[in-house]
Amino acid sequence: MLEKSLAKNTVLAYGRDIAKLMQFAEVNNINHPKNISYELLQQFIQELSIKGLNAKSQARIVSSVKAFFKFLVLENICKTNAATLLEAPKTQRNLPDTLSVDEIDEFISSIDLSKPEGYRNKTMIEVLYGCGLRVSEMINLSFSDLFLKDQILKVTGKGNKQRLVPIGGYTLELLSNYLLGGRNSQKAKPGHDHILFLNRRGRKLTREMIFTIIKNQCEVLGWKKKISPHTFRHSFATHLVEGGADLRAVQEMLGHESITTTEIYTHLSNEYLRDEIIAHHPRA
Repeated sequence: MLEKSLAKNTVLAYGRDIAKLMQFAEVNNINHPKNISYELLQQFIQELSIKGLNAKSQARIVSSVKAFFKFLVLENICKTNAATLLEAPKTQRNLPDTLSVDEIDEFISSIDLSKPEGYRNKTMIEVLYGCGLRVSEMINLSFSDLFLKDQILKVTGKGNKQRLVPIGGYTLELLSNYLLGGRNSQKAKPGHDHILFLNRRGRKLTREMIFTIIKNQCEVLGWKKKISPHTFRHSFATHLVEGGADLRAVQEMLGHESITTTEIYTHLSNEYLRDEIIAHHPRA
């Protein structure tokens, strides 16, 4: 896993997947990976399906198992790769949940700036949406990642891959004000001095805390819909594509390794398509 430079959360997920496999093997009186057969791996995946694990999670576990057995063969722990023919279930690609521009504005405007954490929260949400960041990328931002004069953000994404993301005017203004205001006056704990967004105790925020902040704000608004940090990233990409942005540019800004991952954002609402036809088709 270290050789592939995978993100910490990905490594942990792989570890849990392999632990499940070994538990299943032990139940079947197999105590070493070299004794695991292709047939047993098939039974393992079938067992996951019977237990109600969705296709996407099954596919991830199959990927973990394949990587594990490839490693075992490379290290001469196993002579043959039992997972070579193992197939993952087909997963349905669901369209991501997004917010409209008006909903984004409503959400950000509803954040109470009279509270100590208000301006921090407003800036964080704006960065998630304005720069299309993953939640892990946002909480790990440091002062050295900010190039405000050039209106550029350096982002460290999955696999420690770095990319440069432009900062829009409104996002830039919020960031600048936040740095001069709340963050400048906040005392950081040793080892957290470089972190951009801190909790009340002066430490780096957790992913779970960002989810909680967004959930609480939805309750303030009376929204019943499920909103997560990723919703703002999805909205960023969707609004860019709807506005006519080049798909390759969107791919670059999102940090997607494959263009096929970005292509999901080419879905456009029926209303948007209708408006485009009315505006541009000669028969409209």
